[in-house]
Amino acid sequence: MASNRLMDPIGRLMGLRYKSHPWHGVDIGPDSPRVITCFVEMVPTDTVKYEVDKDSGYIFIDRPQKYSNVIPALYGFIPQTYSDAKVAEYCMEKSGKKDINGDHDPIDICILTEKVISHGDILVRAKPIGGFRMIDGNESDDKIVAVLNNDAVYSQYSDISELPELVVNRLKHYFLTYKDLPGNPRDVEITHVFGVEEAHEIILRSQDDYQSKFERLGNLLSNV
Repeated sequence: MASNRLMDPIGRLMGLRYKSHPWHGVDIGPDSPRVITCFVEMVPTDTVKYEVDKDSGYIFIDRPQKYSNVIPALYGFIPQTYSDAKVAEYCMEKSGKKDINGDHDPIDICILTEKVISHGDILVRAKPIGGFRMIDGNESDDKIVAVLNNDAVYSQYSDISELPELVVNRLKHYFLTYKDLPGNPRDVEITHVFGVEEAHEIILRSQDDYQSKFERLGNLLSNV
């Protein structure tokens, strides 16, 4: 994987004066993919869906939640990742499906913790343990499942297969229904629940996809 050229000395100095963009200006961390830095957009108490505006980096209200189901974990994305050709290729390899594209977004992640986190728009360190191979239409929309690093309860889990079945089912139900709107059903499916090794592979591929997509941005910052 290419080195992270977006976090050079000039970039770090700019971060002292200006808030870093949560997608482009935050480093995933030196221990990736075993332990990663994530940006949290939503917490379980949120009754509206918050999302990062990709241009400005600010949180905005995407939509009010239509139903009573809420995300049963912290929810956000992995900085400096991107779902494109390499992520889609892995999805097709594992699912047996054809003509799948990346969804051109950073990789989504939900983070389990026993702590009550009152708001999003925060960075957390998390340990990926698996995820869901989700396909939305013809787009790969993988959901990584992680545990808060050093969490008093959930840090004991190293693979999604070790989680209580109820926890996994709650997460699956949320992801299969949170995009539903009355009269507008979505063609969404979860083809597999995968373990920690596949989660690591998706993260690494998404970092490569990010470098390919935003290589010019890295060059511009390095030459300032």
